[in-house]
Amino acid sequence: MARAPFEIAGERFAPGKSGTVNLPVSILPDHTPVHLSVQVHHGKRAGPTMFVSAAVHGDEVIGVEIVRRLLRAPQLASLRGTLLVVPVVNSFGFLNRSRYLPDRRDLNRCFPGHPGGSLGSRLAHIFLQEVVLRCDFGIDLHSAAIHRTNLPQIRLSPGDDTTRAMAMAFGAPVVLTSPLRDGSLRGEAAARGTPVLLYEAGEGLRFDEMAVRAGVAGILRVMRSVDMLPARGIAKAKERPYICKSSSWLRAPAGGLLRTFRAEGETVEKGDVLATVSDPFGEVETDLLSPAPGILIGRAILPVVNEGDAVFHLAALSPEASGDTVGGLAAQLESDPLFDEDEII
Repeated sequence: MARAPFEIAGERFAPGKSGTVNLPVSILPDHTPVHLSVQVHHGKRAGPTMFVSAAVHGDEVIGVEIVRRLLRAPQLASLRGTLLVVPVVNSFGFLNRSRYLPDRRDLNRCFPGHPGGSLGSRLAHIFLQEVVLRCDFGIDLHSAAIHRTNLPQIRLSPGDDTTRAMAMAFGAPVVLTSPLRDGSLRGEAAARGTPVLLYEAGEGLRFDEMAVRAGVAGILRVMRSVDMLPARGIAKAKERPYICKSSSWLRAPAGGLLRTFRAEGETVEKGDVLATVSDPFGEVETDLLSPAPGILIGRAILPVVNEGDAVFHLAALSPEASGDTVGGLAAQLESDPLFDEDEII
């Protein structure tokens, strides 16, 4: 029996066909139309339907680059099932290099949205109804906010065996259990029966080569794990990730100039000196100590801090924790045949 075509926004994609559709979102004050652009890849053979999305926060550009490279992966020629890709969800923030929508709303707190609500609510409704809920599962790509950076990591819902299996297949250095938040894409999709894996890596408005490579490789591994892609050319992760069930931000003990001694990806023990804050005269120095053992999964970039600013994101290691540091991941990605230097454009 022949596979049925995939229909979206009035367009039909026959098995083996690909193309881009533009879902109308809004019209700017200068009469410029704004669309939610979705690229559809409808495989010749049956399989799951999956979405990959980026730039829900407009300044998180790493996800956009991950999507660009994913769409160039030769493995997609053998796709089973259907892949929906949205490289830029929040076009308003992306064009303005801003995390937020024009009215300062956070799109990732606007779900499920409403067709007659605010701009964010309308965009959330369109994305949820036309893309997310038509899929069996998805991967949403994020980075740290501006002036912070994150170690490549997967966030998953507590007690969700489906996303946990996908997270282990993804192969990021850290898998962190993270509670669902009201109004978030992940929370609303989970409530509707569509599991979403959240990938965090790198810094807002910046590219991080290792974070991009880890993201592309991880998505391909997940697709292989659910039989959407053949195993050929997709290497398994060489190290098991660290498993973390909680995390907290460590804050600057004083205002001044921050000198950091540890980087994201390093494991630390209780009492280790992570950074020192000095006044501009160098007369007073205050150390920031690790309050517990764990792994650093994020940190501030700026050297000037106010008292109470978030400086390091420390994740607690569970008894089942294992894995390697960020250095191990870098070595793995450098040797990965998927990412020859002449392929990185």
